[in-house]
Amino acid sequence: MSIKLFDSEQKVMEVLWREGDLHAGRIAEILNEEIGWNRNTTYTVIKKCIEKGAIQRQEPKFFCKALITRKQVQKAETNELIDKLFGGSKLQFFSAFLSEDKLSKEEISELKELVNKLK
Repeated sequence: MSIKLFDSEQKVMEVLWREGDLHAGRIAEILNEEIGWNRNTTYTVIKKCIEKGAIQRQEPKFFCKALITRKQVQKAETNELIDKLFGGSKLQFFSAFLSEDKLSKEEISELKELVNKLK
């Protein structure tokens, strides 16, 4: 499932991914503490996530369950970035990414392991 999330929707999803399924009121409390959102703002964003199929609303008391995972969103966002900036070429993406920063020996070793698993 590929769902495009706006930054505000991502903030709601991050709470659910981190804390697990919660009542909307608790999500509103957390986001008020963390970023100063009021209850109405949080509820509006939750409803947008429900409309997109990212959250399922259950009763009683507006209980929210994440229907998509962080990994699904990361994959969709990464693919969109690669398509937009690198013409869909993962090789060009990795070349650009790796040419800018120095990697530690441990990071290089982990990358080699990932490539070997793909073989």
